[in-house]
Amino acid sequence: MTTSSQVLPVQVLPVSPSDIDAAARVVAPFAVRTPLLSPPVLNERIGTKVFLKPEMLQRTGSFKFRGAFNKLSSIPQSARGGGVVAFSSGNHAQGVAAAAKILNMQATIVMPKDAPLSKRERTKAYGAEVVLYDRDREDREAIARDIAGRRNATLVRPYDDPFVIAGQGTLGREIAEDMAALGLTPDIVIAPASGGGLIAGVATAVKARFPQTQVVVAEPEAYDDHGLSLRAGKREAHHAEGRTICDALMAQMPGELTFAINSQLLSHGVTATDAEVAAAVGFAFRELKLVVEPGGAVGLAALLAGKIDAKGKNIVIVLSGGNVDADLYAKLVA
Repeated sequence: MTTSSQVLPVQVLPVSPSDIDAAARVVAPFAVRTPLLSPPVLNERIGTKVFLKPEMLQRTGSFKFRGAFNKLSSIPQSARGGGVVAFSSGNHAQGVAAAAKILNMQATIVMPKDAPLSKRERTKAYGAEVVLYDRDREDREAIARDIAGRRNATLVRPYDDPFVIAGQGTLGREIAEDMAALGLTPDIVIAPASGGGLIAGVATAVKARFPQTQVVVAEPEAYDDHGLSLRAGKREAHHAEGRTICDALMAQMPGELTFAINSQLLSHGVTATDAEVAAAVGFAFRELKLVVEPGGAVGLAALLAGKIDAKGKNIVIVLSGGNVDADLYAKLVA
């Protein structure tokens, strides 16, 4: 693996398929190998074969456990005494907290005050210390760096870390293996992005086995920094104001390492409005019997809204998590 301080030669990416293979060996005894589902009701509605990767069934309710466990496992025993510090709106927080508990390490998580209560409480339930901050006035990364420095702890970034990306890539590795076992080639794989670690890992794993597959990033409307960056050929920030119900997908700009990968491997981006995401969450509840959080449903929302050229193609959609407050969920599925 390379680090962000090194110059990346052309086509030499920060994470390789062999890194993901190594991560798979690390996380396999602890992570859930989530199934690949192809619900008839969804296939009939779209008119083609659609497969869903339901990471709400993963440990902690999202894909984030994969990357967190791989990262924490890479920390030498001699450096584990100071514990780990992370910053997250919820899913990375729970992934790090759960991994730290398994590995007998202390975790401190910097979380926004407006993060869903359910995510904050579950993070504490794994034994982590939660430090709250104001999303609009304070810098979460600066707070986390300060805590890590004072405690001699390891900072665990949510996406811009090669071990985290490789861990998330185990999800894509499973998709590739399961599609190959079915004798099928995925024509399009769709995954959501905040900082881009999930889709970077997925793209690396899937395209290693199926080079012609299009990997498409799905984002909330106006929060499409990955789509903007892919079109510009360089990292671009979105300029959205206010909030989206996809609270897990509000990073302003792609990560440096993640964009080094995604700029090479992704096809393009699609977006979904909050209304389209709400409809997808409701569809997943009523028709698929799956609980998906808004950020986890943005790819499904784009498909249901007709924003994916799906006719005659094998489509794979990552449903990245299911951690959503009960009150918000009740409104979305009503």
